[in-house]
Amino acid sequence: MVTVIGTMSGTSADGIDLAEIETDGRTVARFGAAAMFPYQQETRTAVLDAVARGAGDRTGWPQIAQLVTRDHAEALERYMAEQGLAPDLVVFHGQTVWHDPGRGETVQLGDPQGLADRLGVPVVGDVRLADMAAGGQGAPLVPVYHQALAWNLPQPLCFLNIGGVSNLTYVDGDTLLAFDIGPGNALIDDWVRAYGAGDFDADGAIAARGKADEEVLEKALTHPFFAAPGPKSLDRNAFASVKLREGTSLEDGAATLLAFTVGAIARAEALCPKPPVVWLVCGGGRRNGALMTALDEALSGRVEPVDLHGLDGDGLEAQAMAFLGARLLEGLPTSFPATTGATHPVVGGRLYRPAKPAEQGRLV
Repeated sequence: MVTVIGTMSGTSADGIDLAEIETDGRTVARFGAAAMFPYQQETRTAVLDAVARGAGDRTGWPQIAQLVTRDHAEALERYMAEQGLAPDLVVFHGQTVWHDPGRGETVQLGDPQGLADRLGVPVVGDVRLADMAAGGQGAPLVPVYHQALAWNLPQPLCFLNIGGVSNLTYVDGDTLLAFDIGPGNALIDDWVRAYGAGDFDADGAIAARGKADEEVLEKALTHPFFAAPGPKSLDRNAFASVKLREGTSLEDGAATLLAFTVGAIARAEALCPKPPVVWLVCGGGRRNGALMTALDEALSGRVEPVDLHGLDGDGLEAQAMAFLGARLLEGLPTSFPATTGATHPVVGGRLYRPAKPAEQGRLV
């Protein structure tokens, strides 16, 4: 068993999730505290700008990587001090600014070696690259952790993560299937932000006051991605081409985009081998009451936040990164043909050793 801190910053770029677990990469012996540290404003602005520009304009990426690394280092130092932690390992996911599996490209900005040197702790980075080199989509990587959590839960089940994009993990005994679904919160967040109405639609209150544009919705849901079987993945901006009518109100636009997210998830249910008896919702989307209500109406199984089952819906993805780091140390696969489309099970990640360990006894 090793003590590992995992990090995750999603495509919404609101901040850094941190979580600590004690694990051997097969089971979890102990769940530590989870925390979230906001990005500094200059970092968030730079990240969102890079995401909007895409890979065609990589101006400033090295500088953004340093901002991302700085913010992670400061967050980790504060977190370790507050929790009294001396971890064996840190897993640094980095900040995704580009993901195009069709071209075999994924970019997570950050400097794992620099982070290891600053913390004096071994750091695992580059968690997606080996999978893509093996022909995989590079995402999602969380399913093997979901499977480890699901042994005592009703099955078949789906873990449904709703962050910037949405993805699922289907678990039924030894059967493990995963894929990106489509839009999550990103389109709604962008719409609300463009209107100057905040950074997101808190509890879906804006969408609840609006009416979905059925014609726009029907056209958007004909995208071939939704009918394609998994494994499959997409970039945050994959559905940026979905256009609302000129003059659409803030409320109606939010309602239409929320219905788009729900419709995409409902179509994903048909791609599961059996109808899930329960959908365990992770990520920020589970805090959107309007979205959760709409999902409960659209899906055949129960829709519940993972927190109802004693799991940490805020820290789960960061916990998963920590779990993947432990699996790398043990030489265990982190992704599989049925989860990412890789040609074979892949042990992902790269270990960066610090120039000077902070203290003796760590994995160096």
